[in-house]
Amino acid sequence: MAEAGPAKAAPATPEQLIKLVESGLQLVGDGDRADLRQRLNHALGRLRDPSVRVIVVGEFKQGKSKLINALVNAPVCPVDDDVATSVPTVVRHGEPASAAILVPTAESDGGDDAKVERQPIPIEDLAAYVSEQGNPGNSKKLVAAEVYLPRKILTGGLTVIDSPGVGGMGSSHTLTTLTALPTADAMLLVSDASQEYTEPELRFLRQAMRITPSVAGVLSKTDLYPEWRRVADIDRGHLDNVAPGIPLFPVSSDLRIEAGRLQDAELNAESGFPALVRHLRTEVVGNSERLQRRSVSQDLLSVTENLRLSLQSELDALENPEGTPRMIAGLELAKAEADDLRKRSARWQITLNDGISDLIADMEYDLRDRLRRIQREAEAAIDQGDPGPTWNEFSTWLEECSAAAISDTFVWTSERAQWLATQVAEHFAEDEVRLPALRVSDTGDVLDPVDEMPALDPGRVNAVQKVLIGMRGSYGGVLMFGLITGIFGMALINPLSVGAGLLLGRKAYREDKEARLKRRQGEAKALVRRQVDDVTFQVGKQLKDRLRLVQRSIRDHFTGIAEEHHRSLADSVAVAQKAATTYTLQKDVRIKDIRAELKRVDALHAAAAAVAAGAAGGRTPGTPAMAAAG
Repeated sequence: MAEAGPAKAAPATPEQLIKLVESGLQLVGDGDRADLRQRLNHALGRLRDPSVRVIVVGEFKQGKSKLINALVNAPVCPVDDDVATSVPTVVRHGEPASAAILVPTAESDGGDDAKVERQPIPIEDLAAYVSEQGNPGNSKKLVAAEVYLPRKILTGGLTVIDSPGVGGMGSSHTLTTLTALPTADAMLLVSDASQEYTEPELRFLRQAMRITPSVAGVLSKTDLYPEWRRVADIDRGHLDNVAPGIPLFPVSSDLRIEAGRLQDAELNAESGFPALVRHLRTEVVGNSERLQRRSVSQDLLSVTENLRLSLQSELDALENPEGTPRMIAGLELAKAEADDLRKRSARWQITLNDGISDLIADMEYDLRDRLRRIQREAEAAIDQGDPGPTWNEFSTWLEECSAAAISDTFVWTSERAQWLATQVAEHFAEDEVRLPALRVSDTGDVLDPVDEMPALDPGRVNAVQKVLIGMRGSYGGVLMFGLITGIFGMALINPLSVGAGLLLGRKAYREDKEARLKRRQGEAKALVRRQVDDVTFQVGKQLKDRLRLVQRSIRDHFTGIAEEHHRSLADSVAVAQKAATTYTLQKDVRIKDIRAELKRVDALHAAAAAVAAGAAGGRTPGTPAMAAAG
């Protein structure tokens, strides 16, 4: 009988991963390797709080809040015809059901690492904090609201975020939504079945795809629109043009809620939600778990390699005293090379510093170029007519265009920063190096310091003002032609002088109208230039600050890795030198202890390698090492 092929190993569960990390902490112990202990503690923290963030985005009144309510089968997000979401609402698993708001603390600097204070609130009062009606324009300056529910769909770490609309009531909502994307594991773009995707929705989708590639479309309110299938086909075409393979889920939140109330499985299937739930569980939560297993396994592999280096060096020195000097010389050379990686003259440090400088210069040029194009377009539009009567609409258009340009610049800068981090990693080591999380795409509150566009004289002239302007111009005509005709014995006011007065009065009115138009156009252009200047100044400062944070994040990340490696080599040299002077009796005892310790380290290393292979989709004969390490 032919021997059966190797079976695919079952993925490690979070409980198994926690046991592996705890085994690693036991190996590290309370010794002087605080760096390795800190890495494992961070890994343990990620495992114990496996949050998988799914942000629900879309324009206003598309059914985002009701979609979340239907998904968790609870009225957590306020829903009404005249209610719009103004503050992000985070829905996650917790018992009992509760709610809280996140408020910036007094010492918070408003940056990416801003400190927040969690204030519990009654869950029924949530609408007063997160809706446009209860908190217009987020006047209460809340960071977010949190809702905890004991729901099966939220177990496993699934966290759903209800975001403000990406358009309609203010372009700042678009920037706020983009702010949350870098920290999200996936995004659902909600658009109702009344029409196909609009250009603002597709533009936002293209920007979002460059930040978080895990995106799905949701076609809501299918129960209200009989032609939803035709709209779904058109939307699928739009999605394929943006990126092939983006799924689209037609759903009806009302049918889902009614199915939950009646416990009707057939009605639930008709609502379209089972397919969406499967996508969230398999593609989103499942993929996040694979990434988590990979990340934890890499941490464990790195820690065990560092531990093994010191133990193996000491063992070799004890078992082979004659070769100790040569081994120590090799370790000293490796330590010197590791020390070079920590210096500012290291190749990766030079690449990072030069890359950030180039990126800042390119970012400034990109931002100025985008805004100058908007400025030229705005000035051309002003020259074509009177900006006064349409100034409010013009200001809204300018704000939307500026916000779109800023978003494009932030997303482009984020991509360049990720590329730079990859270049630094390639120069740091030939093997794959885990990169830090970069959040340069954070655009939250970036336009808050910029004042709104000032008002402009609408240029309206009432009938009395028109008569007065005409009379002022006609006075000279009547007087001049009256005096001329007086030579021929005619009265001062006669048909000729009156006609000339009317002609000159009309001419004076037209000239006054043209002068007022030119003045308003000049004022409008000056206001546009000032607004673009303010936006460039504020956004440029924000982007520079974020790029400096990226630089420090990358530098600290790779410096920490270099420090770990250098520390392990230094410890190896020290224990090898100490082993050379150890007495025979002590050698035998120490060799036995080291062999036992190495056996535990190797078992943990093999278990971590098995987890890494499983996370990468590899096939392994099983996980006996995992049991041994546990």
